[in-house]
Amino acid sequence: MIHHIELYVSDLTASKKFWEWLLVKHLGYTVYQTWLQGISYRKDAQSYIVLVQVSQDKITPSYNRTHVGLNHIAFSISDKQSLLQIKSEVHNLNYKELYENRYPYAGGKKHYALYVEDPDRIKVELVLD
Repeated sequence: MIHHIELYVSDLTASKKFWEWLLVKHLGYTVYQTWLQGISYRKDAQSYIVLVQVSQDKITPSYNRTHVGLNHIAFSISDKQSLLQIKSEVHNLNYKELYENRYPYAGGKKHYALYVEDPDRIKVELVLD
């Protein structure tokens, strides 16, 4: 079991907007802790996800998932209708869908998933279970 994941972000306001939309509105998380330079989201009193604003001198170089480090974060989603709703909202909110031309099987023939990017280009995968 993962205890927590901490993501350093370049723009806390933009990141909060994205992650609250995804985690709170769609995946059942709640706001857990808030402070001037960060926020965390928790689900079922187990693991939580933290966003922390980096200082201006640490914003560059920006994140790149194809370099050494975290490639993406994947979440399970239990029903197809919820996934379709998220996909629709991704476009309405002007977030970036990845592999759109291969949706929903970009991960393989038996892997139904939606891939999006957060404001710092961290890839987020939503897998239909």
